[in-house]
Amino acid sequence: MLQKVLIANRGEVAVRVLRACRELGIQTVAVFSEADRHAMHVYYADEAYPIGAAPPRESYLDIDKVLAVAKESNADAIHPGYGFLAERQEFAQACFDAGLVFIGPKPSAIGAMGDKIVARATMTRAGVPVVPGTEGDGNLSDDEIMAVAPSIGFPLLVKASAGGGGKGMRHVESLDSLSSALRAARREAESAFGDGNVYLEKLITGARHIEIQILADTHGNVIHLGERECSIQRRHQKLLEEAPSVVLADDKAMRKEMGEVACRAAATVDYVNAGTVEFLVDEDKNFFFLEMNTRLQVEHPVTEIVTGVDIVKEQIRIARGRKLSRTQSEIALKGWAIECRINAEDPDQDFMPSIGTISTSMLPTGPGVRVDTGVHPGYIVSPYYDSLLSKVICWGETRGEALLRMRRALEEYRVVGVKTTIPFHQKLLDSHRFMAGQLNTSFLDNDFRVEERVQPDSETAAVFATLAAHRSQQLAARVVQRGERDTSNWKWFGRWERMHR
Repeated sequence: MLQKVLIANRGEVAVRVLRACRELGIQTVAVFSEADRHAMHVYYADEAYPIGAAPPRESYLDIDKVLAVAKESNADAIHPGYGFLAERQEFAQACFDAGLVFIGPKPSAIGAMGDKIVARATMTRAGVPVVPGTEGDGNLSDDEIMAVAPSIGFPLLVKASAGGGGKGMRHVESLDSLSSALRAARREAESAFGDGNVYLEKLITGARHIEIQILADTHGNVIHLGERECSIQRRHQKLLEEAPSVVLADDKAMRKEMGEVACRAAATVDYVNAGTVEFLVDEDKNFFFLEMNTRLQVEHPVTEIVTGVDIVKEQIRIARGRKLSRTQSEIALKGWAIECRINAEDPDQDFMPSIGTISTSMLPTGPGVRVDTGVHPGYIVSPYYDSLLSKVICWGETRGEALLRMRRALEEYRVVGVKTTIPFHQKLLDSHRFMAGQLNTSFLDNDFRVEERVQPDSETAAVFATLAAHRSQQLAARVVQRGERDTSNWKWFGRWERMHR
């Protein structure tokens, strides 16, 4: 029986896990860096402990500091969220060695599937089709990678073997640019994940990125919760996801086949807890194993909404040693869900990061609208972490209804203090090709453009500023004096009315 859970993460995912624990009556412990001292997850948890300076390597990536807090707070379990230590085999093993329950897969499964190179080799041996790339499960030097690249063929991708989120990934068109891409990918991967190992993968043009959510318990039960469409990506970073996928909505046989392959992939490594098996689907509807994320996914809410399964609660249920709450026959997809990732980036300036203090945050609400966030008015967006501010998730009976609801939600959403990707999403939802579901992973690069906003000239800006200042002075000059009576006019009128009845 779990009594207290430490959440080894920050931002909206930390708040998401904290809420699940609170609903289950489990006490919670938050950890925070100096930059996150006033973050939402710090205030939401039952207890909160500092773990170091703002840079991740000095705080959220420091295993010893996280385990020290778990010991000090008497926590009996750790939930890693996603990112940071979520897919680090040594962290999961350290939790077990310290007598803590790790709410995630076994260290051996993380080692087999969390490392993308090992995962490819494992799936190949299991007979699962994989995207062509560097073979074997060992670490390759730059010279070895340069030698094997021509046999794979260009264009290709340099990918980090650890982590995800598009970090440590480079698109390469020719052998001449491969060397610099390798160096850049290794540096970024080392900074983000503490592991600079990379590998090569053939770039399949015109492909869709479709992933299958799986759940597995300690009693041998493995099920899938259908698919998510994740093809809307910019520089390999997902910006919008939906469930189900347009390409599988009317092809239940293909959905069944991909789900069974995903479950077989999990069973191959004796997988336990929540995970996601990612595939690329080409224009002929052939699918290839891409990777497995041995953690909770950023986009898990769309699956929760269309299936009615609380994935985080299922993670905790599995960690407690219980069976899954559903069988495969009980899983059915109802309606359509779309998620927009709202990042602190300026889409008019090539998505440059935007840092600063959020002075206003007005979240959308209403039927079929869910917002997962970890920020609040007064929150400081720092340059140390991911730019994700929140996720807006909308549900509808049909894809069209979900799109209309998302349009309404984005119109209601107000963030003041930093630039956000809300305008980008609004333009994307108006794209005819997107509305028609004609998507692939190169959609944003080849078939969509964010038009630059027309900047007003200095004279126009000065006129508007003067008018705003004049209006402000007028409002400030209005003084409402207290009446001669000792009470309000409303009360006096009520008394007068009673006297003259």
